[in-house]
Amino acid sequence: MKIATWNIERLKTRKISNLILKETKSINADILILTEYNHLELDDYGFKVETKNLPATGSCNYSKTERRVVIFSKYPVVSAFETYDNSTSCCAEFKTPNGSLIVYGSIVGILGNRDKNFNSELDMQINDINKFHKKGNFCYAGDLNMSFSDNYYYTKDGRKKFIDCFQKNNLINLTEKVKESIDHIIVNENFLKNSKVDIYEWNTDKKLSDHKGICVEF
Repeated sequence: MKIATWNIERLKTRKISNLILKETKSINADILILTEYNHLELDDYGFKVETKNLPATGSCNYSKTERRVVIFSKYPVVSAFETYDNSTSCCAEFKTPNGSLIVYGSIVGILGNRDKNFNSELDMQINDINKFHKKGNFCYAGDLNMSFSDNYYYTKDGRKKFIDCFQKNNLINLTEKVKESIDHIIVNENFLKNSKVDIYEWNTDKKLSDHKGICVEF
């Protein structure tokens, strides 16, 4: 199984959309979480769960086609769940060959981890994680605005809160050792069943967006 996530930086330049599509097709993930999504049609996926529409006015000036998070899946949706903020995170259960998997896609702190709202948003997402992981196999993925293996972009308090939450809920951050990455994929230990995990990166030069894409295969 392949799970991938990528922040495509709101697809500000439409002329690169074909290049972004090419990358997503190349990685061929079974579940793909795109953050800062905008107007990208992925024909390879039969199922989609997304955050709600964003206001057209305000400091970010969102367009009608933008969503903060979209989960694309080749596996059918069993059910969808309400999150603490349906404009920032979305959550659904998918029927996979390895059993049902609840996937929580998110951005933590839309203006970064130095913004005053980051810690309160992180606390609310941790509450969601504590709640949803009890429902079954669980995957938490997206733009966490936090690196875990270097000084690339992090806060001590934010990193500690994440790590404590993952340990408490028997979740494994499969991508924590990836350098210069704030996008991560976290899965509960039981779902992995001691599988070998391979990690792939793309857009490492950050020309298509300001984030690398990251994928785990197990």
